Amino acid sequence: MTKVLSIVLGGGKGTRLFPLTQARAKPAVPFGGKYRLVDIPISNCINSGFRQIYILTQFNSASLHMHLAHTYFFDSFSKGFVEILAAEQTFEHSGWYEGTADAVRKNFLHFRTQNPSHYIILSGDQLYRMDIADMYRKHVESGAAITVACTAVTREDANDLGILKANKKNEITQFMEKPGPTKDIADFKIPSEMQNDRRSKGKDFLASMGIYVFDAAAMEECLNNEFTDFGKEIIPAAIGTMKVNAYTFNGYWEDIGTIKSFYEANLDLTSVTPRFDFYDETAPIYTHMRNLPPSKMNFSNMNQSIAGEGCIITNASISNSIVGIRTIIESGASLNGIVCMGADYYESDVQRAQNLEKRIPDIGIGKGSIAKGAIIDKNARIGEGCRVGIDDLERKDGDFGNYHIVDGVIVIPKNAVLYPGTVI
Repeated sequence: MTKVLSIVLGGGKGTRLFPLTQARAKPAVPFGGKYRLVDIPISNCINSGFRQIYILTQFNSASLHMHLAHTYFFDSFSKGFVEILAAEQTFEHSGWYEGTADAVRKNFLHFRTQNPSHYIILSGDQLYRMDIADMYRKHVESGAAITVACTAVTREDANDLGILKANKKNEITQFMEKPGPTKDIADFKIPSEMQNDRRSKGKDFLASMGIYVFDAAAMEECLNNEFTDFGKEIIPAAIGTMKVNAYTFNGYWEDIGTIKSFYEANLDLTSVTPRFDFYDETAPIYTHMRNLPPSKMNFSNMNQSIAGEGCIITNASISNSIVGIRTIIESGASLNGIVCMGADYYESDVQRAQNLEKRIPDIGIGKGSIAKGAIIDKNARIGEGCRVGIDDLERKDGDFGNYHIVDGVIVIPKNAVLYPGTVI
C-alpha cells in the first residue's frame, strides 16, 4: 500500500535571517503581509494531495507550534495532519539535530510506525509553487530510488547551491555542493538534450532545490551511516550506488534564507506582475484564518503596495511596501520600500493611555514618521517624527541596539521601540 510522508526541514538557528529569527523558528517568520514561510511548503503538499506532514525543527519552536495548531485542521476521514517534531532526547539519541539528514534519522522511530512507502523532503525557507504529485509520479514511473528536484540557474547563482550533472535519461551522474566562483564547472552545463526555455536566459546549470523524493527503503539505506546533510553527503554518496534521477522544475523558485533575499522577495510581491502569484484560487497558499476586519484607508495614498487584514491607515503615503496584519499607521506617515509585519494584537484604550504615561509610542507607525528601505518586525513601536533609512548613505552591517543592519537592509526587531524623533 502506498503511503507518502512529507517532511519539511525547519532548519537550525536561522542565523542568516537573524534578527527575524531571534524569537522564532525560521519557518515561522512572517511573509507577504499575512503568511508564514512554512505555509509555502505545507500548501504545496496539500494542493498536491499529500496531507501527512511533519515539520522538523529545534530552535524557538513555540510560535511555530502555535501557528500550526491554529491553522491546519483535517477531518477524521482524510487522516491528514501537520505535526512538529522538535529535537528530543531518547535512549537512542540525546543530542541536537546535526544536519538535515540527521534530523530525519533521529525521527525514524516516529516514521517507521506508519510504514511509509515514500518520503518527500522539502525545505522550509523557499518560495515556489510546485505540483509535487507530478514529481512523485515521475519518480515512481522512472524506477528511481531517489529523485532530486532541480531548476536551471546562472553561473553566479550556482556558487551557493548544489549543482548536478544529468544525462538524457534524467539520471544524475555527478553532484557538487556550492562550487564557489573560482571552481571550473563548465562540465556541469546542461546538455543539449536537456535544454529548456531557460537556457536562453543564461541559466546553463541545474541546481538542486533541496526537494527530494525517496523510496522508504532507499532512505533507510542512505541514512544507515553517520552522514548529517542531504546535499553535502547523502545525495553525492547515493549517486553510483543507486538510481538517482533529476526532476526539472521550470517555474519560479527562490531561496529566501537571507535578509536580503527575504526583503527582495517580499517587495517583489508588490510589483504589477510578481514572480510569485498568491492569486491562484486553484492552488491557494493556506495560513491562519484570523477573522480580522477589512483594512481601512482614511484619506491615504497607496501605490503598488499590499495591506494585510485589520489595518487602519490614516492620511499616509505608502508605496512599494507591504503592510502586515493589524498595522496602525498614523497621520502624515510615509513608507517606501518597507516590509512591515504588523502586530499580534490591538492595543486597548487603557493600554494606549498607559503608553502615554510611560512616554512610549503605541504599536505601529507614529505621526509624521518616514521610513524607507527597511523591515519592521511585529509589534514594533515607531514614535512620532522618526526617520528610518531616508538617506542613501552606504550602511555598515551590525547590531545597533534597537535596530540592526543586515545586507544593507535596516531591520527593526520584534517588540522594538523607536522613541519620537529617532533618526536611523
